Amino acid sequence: MQFIHLHTHSHYSLLDGLSKIDGMIELAKRHGMTAIGLTDHGAMYGVIDFYSSCVKNGLKPIIGVEMYIANRTRFDKEPGIDNKRYHLTVLAKNNVGYQNLIKLVSAAHLEGYYYKPRVDKELLKKHAEGLIALSGCPAGELARVIQSGAMEQAQNVIREYQGIFGPENYYIEIMHHPDLENFWKWRMALIELSRKLSIPLVATQDSHYLHAEDAMAHKTLIAISTNSDISDTAIFSGSGQYHFISTQEALELFKDIPEAVLNTEKIAERCNVTLRLGTFIFPDFPLSPGKTANDMLDELTYTTAQNRNLLETPAVEERRRYELEVIGKKNYAPYFLVVADLLRFARESGIYTTVRGSAAGSLVAYLAGITNVNPIEFQLPFERFLNPFRPSAPDIDMDFADNRREEVIEYAKKKYGADKVAQIGTFGTMMARGAVRDVARASGKSYEFGDRIARLIPMGSQGFPMTIEHAMEIEPELKRLFDTDPEARQILSIAKKLEGTVRHVSVHAAGVVIAPKPLIEYVPIQYDPKESGKLITQYDMYTVGEDGVGLTKLDFLGIRNLAILEDAVRLVQEHQGIKIHIEEIPFDDTKTFAMLSRGQTEGLFQLNGTNMTAYLKELKPTTIHDINAMVALYRPGPMNNIPEYIARKHGKKPIIYFHPKAQNFLAKSYGILVYQDDLLFTALELAGYTWESVDKFRKAVGKKIPAEMAKQHEIFVEGCQQHSGIKKEEAEYIWGLFEPFQGYGFNKAHAACYGRVAYQTAYMKANFPTEYMCSVLSAESGDVEKIAVILSECERMGIPVLPPDINTSQQNFTVIKACTNENGLPKTDEIRFGLLTIKNLGANTVDAILTERSTGGKFSSLAVFPLFACQRPRPQASKNVLGGKKNFWVSMCQGIRLTRTSQKFRKRVPRFLP
Repeated sequence: MQFIHLHTHSHYSLLDGLSKIDGMIELAKRHGMTAIGLTDHGAMYGVIDFYSSCVKNGLKPIIGVEMYIANRTRFDKEPGIDNKRYHLTVLAKNNVGYQNLIKLVSAAHLEGYYYKPRVDKELLKKHAEGLIALSGCPAGELARVIQSGAMEQAQNVIREYQGIFGPENYYIEIMHHPDLENFWKWRMALIELSRKLSIPLVATQDSHYLHAEDAMAHKTLIAISTNSDISDTAIFSGSGQYHFISTQEALELFKDIPEAVLNTEKIAERCNVTLRLGTFIFPDFPLSPGKTANDMLDELTYTTAQNRNLLETPAVEERRRYELEVIGKKNYAPYFLVVADLLRFARESGIYTTVRGSAAGSLVAYLAGITNVNPIEFQLPFERFLNPFRPSAPDIDMDFADNRREEVIEYAKKKYGADKVAQIGTFGTMMARGAVRDVARASGKSYEFGDRIARLIPMGSQGFPMTIEHAMEIEPELKRLFDTDPEARQILSIAKKLEGTVRHVSVHAAGVVIAPKPLIEYVPIQYDPKESGKLITQYDMYTVGEDGVGLTKLDFLGIRNLAILEDAVRLVQEHQGIKIHIEEIPFDDTKTFAMLSRGQTEGLFQLNGTNMTAYLKELKPTTIHDINAMVALYRPGPMNNIPEYIARKHGKKPIIYFHPKAQNFLAKSYGILVYQDDLLFTALELAGYTWESVDKFRKAVGKKIPAEMAKQHEIFVEGCQQHSGIKKEEAEYIWGLFEPFQGYGFNKAHAACYGRVAYQTAYMKANFPTEYMCSVLSAESGDVEKIAVILSECERMGIPVLPPDINTSQQNFTVIKACTNENGLPKTDEIRFGLLTIKNLGANTVDAILTERSTGGKFSSLAVFPLFACQRPRPQASKNVLGGKKNFWVSMCQGIRLTRTSQKFRKRVPRFLP
């Protein structure tokens, strides 16, 4: 006989469960268990991770949820009545049950959320098929009724749940936690009811952490979640009794009712959910009658190539056919059509957009209107984007102006259905420094004490967060503190158990899924905790996409610089009557390169910052290829190559290729390894790799896996000798050039896309400086420090920035068109501060000011504005509007008479900025 855990909580029971899923699986295997259940509180966040890990480790996964049952109905939300709820353990018997779990959990969040996500019995009855119910923990309805002494009512509760799930699918759940009040009375009552009504007992543990010694860490976690102190007696941790017990422990705890342990095996045998993961599920793109997705993609790209006169080049048609063949065999054409349609909508709506990543290496993507970069012109490989031998879905990352991103998501909802589109959920975890501070506070220590320890933990690198364990290996002072200070040791020890624990649910910055059917057919959904009405998936970007459920995962990232570009182009047309098509600007503009060479980079995309600016001044770029190279070189991997690149460009050092074949792909970078692609081409050309094998090489370099790197090192050196006749020491030298890229590097297509946008921002700043800087100021209006930096840049550029004026300022910064002065000479265009930038002045008040000004005319004196403000209904004019001498309206009204020199104006900045 073995004990199977049917009631467990992972750290996806937010700030309550401490167990990591991998740890649970490992411990179950160590205990010789053949199956394990997961029943997190009210959600299914960890289900796919759990299922995959179980399958990988040869355990049967039992998928469940500990549900919250509403006191009345899920729609009742009356304080003092409906904050009362019951727990119920629900397990999926089969795939129908799994689908019903998704529907129940989704409804609990979308309809029944009141403090917790709740279902009601009407909903349970509707979706009971394929489910097994256990009566629950001491917070279950049956337990609560027993505790009240109403045994007759307890029998009614049992019969009601039997009626919902079926008599054969309802079990009385029994636990062994003797430190609970009236535990023995409750336990005996459950056994009595089981025998009297012939309902099987099932033993569970309600595991919240792995080991008994983790009880204090769990108690600390509860203290953190409730913002209390571990000395608070109200915090219950179970005195070490809520750990992941073994079969031997279970048999001892339930020795008087061994059938309850046996029933865990019987239930496990009944639960057989089989999920099909790793598939690709594309939205249903509307097709023309009689056409397939492949046909439509072929026609679209052919027509574009024909219209652009590209078919005259044989290489274009040859590559187009090749890419279409790869895309067709993988059945990815619907994906390309969906993305092309989204970007078509954006461009037709005037929403500035671009594409990130390796997608720019696809000619089909270029001809379909997905990218603006011709991969043949920039020597971008298609296989870096879509390797014929790699069974992974295409990944096209789209960027949109951040102030209009939601418009594209709304378009997707209208086209495919609001119930088929959602943003992807993500999980914030407790990182090393934060965990230390949280544990110190929960332990009653001062903030300063916790902060002093936390600051000794070094910051991690991108994609490689620092852990406490690693920090103690590399920071001697932290190790000394751990060894010599008992209080610090206790905090670090507990924090070490807490780091990596899920702390909260939020929304992924870019991820959106689109499904062919309503999302609840595939994934549980809920609302964004911070924004009511915004749907998000409970599965994260790793489990909702190709490695998990298989839904089409799209990246809709909001980029501020695209909004700046869009606004600047609008201002130029508005003030100068010039209509700019940003994708048609010349890429050889001398003013643009001259400005970059002077180091005027503030407000530019990817090209600003002290070090980057210094490098650009040395580089003196003359082509778009220089911009692309700098975007790629200024990364942790290849950064040390920047001085050599600059020296070779200006002829201060000779251009040397480590092998004659390298000139084929390194000519435009002066023989310097700049992009990830350069490594791939080196392996392909010199070491005889294929596109299949070079993909493994790419992953090894990118993920910094020591064992895999050592393997690839050997393959590369041997391949160079056999394929190209290169001596071993020369091959070792070339391999040495690769090692910096283990840090981080851009692929060439990504650099080409971002380099293009970087150039576009530089072009607008160089040729239309006032409009561009006005747009930058508006975009940064909420950041005081950034505004001050941009004001300084405007001063260096000779652009006057006027203080806010109650009679002329608009919501955002505005361009004041130049006229002539008293001598008939042209004045310089100016920028006027916007009202929304002013401290204590909200959008409602700004709207009221503008409305009043448009209907009643200008404010004539200092006395008029306070009178107007007092007449406005709150919150349009709060008491902050009518403060003391340093009130913002005084600054605005004085703005009419302020000396307009930049120096005096800058002294007034702190008065009205937030």
